Amino acid sequence: MELAYYSDYALRLVNSEEPARNKDSLTSVDAVRDLFGQNSSAARRTTDADVTRFRSVRARLRAVFEAADGGDETLAVDLLNSLLLEFPVSPQVSGHDHRDDDGRPLWHMHLADHPSNATAGYAAIASMGLAFHLTEHGVDRLGLCQAAPCRNAYLDTSTNRSRRYCSDRCATRANVAAYRARKREEADRSQSTGRTAESSQSAARSGDR
Repeated sequence: MELAYYSDYALRLVNSEEPARNKDSLTSVDAVRDLFGQNSSAARRTTDADVTRFRSVRARLRAVFEAADGGDETLAVDLLNSLLLEFPVSPQVSGHDHRDDDGRPLWHMHLADHPSNATAGYAAIASMGLAFHLTEHGVDRLGLCQAAPCRNAYLDTSTNRSRRYCSDRCATRANVAAYRARKREEADRSQSTGRTAESSQSAARSGDR
């Protein structure tokens, strides 16, 4: 498993809230456990106290994306470093149950989560995953969806660094809105041109008299 995979932990947590729509799905222990995905052993450590703690980490992770999206690379890195210092990880070589054709373990790097509580474990993995993505692809690959009012976080993996939206749905919605705006502008311009032409013709007729 590539370490960059763990950046998905950060995305899942940040996007559990949609501030512009006043939506927040992180309201219960079960909602927190769902964020862990298949990491059921870590999810079982979740308690009621983790709901508030997870929201705090979420705000800090979103701040990293906001800084990156705003072009402030230094701030984004500083904010991420503060999370890494507070929530350290323990890298381990792991084979799990994966075997090659000869029955040998498929060794790979694995991030062992923090044993103290669920929040610390999740924050450590999410922060380290995001750090790997940032250093591998660049700070400008962290973004926030440009399709208002959506401001979901995304990780740009496009070859030309062109991603601006969190999903195809938001991209389509933004393109449709832009198309309609252009049509309205063209219609307004046409009406304005028509009124100007009418005024000119009226002035010409008055002059002839």
